[in-house]
Amino acid sequence: MKNIYGLTYVQLESYLLELGEKKSKAPFIYQGLYKQQIDSLLDIPAIRQSLLKQLEEDFSMTLPRLVEQTEGDDTTKFLFSLEDGSLIEAVLMRQKYGNSLCISSQVGCNMACAFCQSGRFKKVRNLLPEELTGQIIYIQKQLHLTISNIVLMGIGEPFDNYDNVMQFLEIISHPHGLALGPRHVTVSTCGLVPQIEQYASHPAHGLLAISLHAPDDETRSRLMPVNRRYPVAQLMDAARSCILKAGKKIMLEYVMLQEINDHPWQAQLLADLIGCDAFHVNLIPYNETQNLGFTQSSRERILEFYDVLKKNHITVTMRREFGSSVNAACGQLRADYEKQQKQ
Repeated sequence: MKNIYGLTYVQLESYLLELGEKKSKAPFIYQGLYKQQIDSLLDIPAIRQSLLKQLEEDFSMTLPRLVEQTEGDDTTKFLFSLEDGSLIEAVLMRQKYGNSLCISSQVGCNMACAFCQSGRFKKVRNLLPEELTGQIIYIQKQLHLTISNIVLMGIGEPFDNYDNVMQFLEIISHPHGLALGPRHVTVSTCGLVPQIEQYASHPAHGLLAISLHAPDDETRSRLMPVNRRYPVAQLMDAARSCILKAGKKIMLEYVMLQEINDHPWQAQLLADLIGCDAFHVNLIPYNETQNLGFTQSSRERILEFYDVLKKNHITVTMRREFGSSVNAACGQLRADYEKQQKQ
């Protein structure tokens, strides 16, 4: 049975036409699912019962099952189990401008970034559109709040699950649904160049963040194996092409790792690499995890790096440190939970 949370608006219209129904019923169904957040398909208003019963026969409304929830001052982390028992994570971040939710896109990840906890879990499978959407719906329902920003920066590489992620974006951006506009959705990639180029032309695309983490090939290849396939120069060319097509700035994510990528000369190299105002650099304090051997850069070192970029007229921000009290590094809650189960 197909999960209705994986259905795009166009697919829903096609389904109705196949039943001999009018497409005009689609707005009521989508609004029931995403705006009124009904618990049963039989509760959709303004639709006759015979059609509602047919919907109930044809579709499920299954959401991820909560396994564990941890609370911090400004974050809540969720460990979910999917129907096949796979574990994924999502992190809710409460900010002045609204509630941001960081969601997972895969079970595990094959990118093997050296500093990333989730990279220790090899990819099992891609998440389906309904499993992406389900993370949002579950949290909105259970916490009685509205998610205003979505970030695909949890477990997995979104562009390694390109088709399902694009379908998910189409679902959550529809005005009869969650109505999350492009400026409220950010997709983060470690640098899959063909998908970056494809994404720039997609009508449902949101903002793009590229996990750069080093301005030179030697350091970046040590941290991120993907760089051996798509080196820094090729990645930046694709990013600039995306900027030209989409007309939006691209965020360059830069995790600050003590004595690895936080030297002033690397800040200058990064400034030279950017060379224009079409990128926004986001310096991220490293969320330390067990057994990975990396240390968060000192605040003094981060400020020094920041100052070099500012002097070169680079748009740069320093991200607030979220979630250290709730094991919010990607994959950390899952790793702790699985360790406990084995004891």
